[in-house]
Amino acid sequence: MGYYHHEILVRPARARPDLWRLGLGLLLAGAVYQALVYTSYGLAALAMGDAAATAVFHGVFTSTLTSTETLLLLYSFGFLAVGIFVAARLLQDRRPFGLTGPFFRAYADFAQVTAALGVLYAGLGVLLPTDVEVYRNVTFGTWLTLLPLALPALLVQTSAEELLFRGYLQQQLAARFNRRVVWMGVPAALFAVGHYMPETAGENAKYLALWAGLFSLCAADLTARTGTLGAAIGLHFANNVLAVLVTSLPGAASGLSLYTYAFSASSEAMQPLIAIDFAVIGLSWLTCRVALRV
Repeated sequence: MGYYHHEILVRPARARPDLWRLGLGLLLAGAVYQALVYTSYGLAALAMGDAAATAVFHGVFTSTLTSTETLLLLYSFGFLAVGIFVAARLLQDRRPFGLTGPFFRAYADFAQVTAALGVLYAGLGVLLPTDVEVYRNVTFGTWLTLLPLALPALLVQTSAEELLFRGYLQQQLAARFNRRVVWMGVPAALFAVGHYMPETAGENAKYLALWAGLFSLCAADLTARTGTLGAAIGLHFANNVLAVLVTSLPGAASGLSLYTYAFSASSEAMQPLIAIDFAVIGLSWLTCRVALRV
């Protein structure tokens, strides 16, 4: 595999590859995230009053059924990105573009991937079965009005997650271990565990977690091949546009979607769609590689 570009990202991490620094950095990133969330709550309480601020934050972090709640949740991932940058700077003396790769290269990778996947998903929308029952979630006019806020929100959310898993975690592990099973596998396992939700997905939870692990491996491979986070962010962003903005599962984070499925994440009706998603993520990975010629 052509992973020589990965050294662009890993080289700055080799100066301080200690595992204790990585562990402490992850804790620090989480602490900064929590501190910024509570600071924003305090500012909201000053502006709106305690009761109103509590209602808003409770809705954002427990239900996220409305468009406003979903937007706030997605934008709150910016606090996580800040936490990662702070941790990497203080514990590994790394700068933001050291985690993402050169800005213009990362941007070019992102743009090429999102354009290619847009064409792919449009084609799959024509070819794949259309008899899945869905409900209109918001009017088309409302959806278009929300889109200028929703797309940047998704970019914030997906970028923050990629900074954590394919940025900070993958790169620091690669600086310490040469084995790909470690620096690709550990973030993929953690990403899968983070998406394992039996309380909402029931028996389907294990399949969704496996899909998340496969997605993580595809994103890790693209990052190692290109030497930037641009392709991984593009893959994540394109996937979430479909899953959050076009057709989502009813429930949490469904406030921005044009449609929702007529069944829940725990329904047996989900299983054929999950099987299709496994095939689609593999096809998406191949499309990214062709688009980037890596």
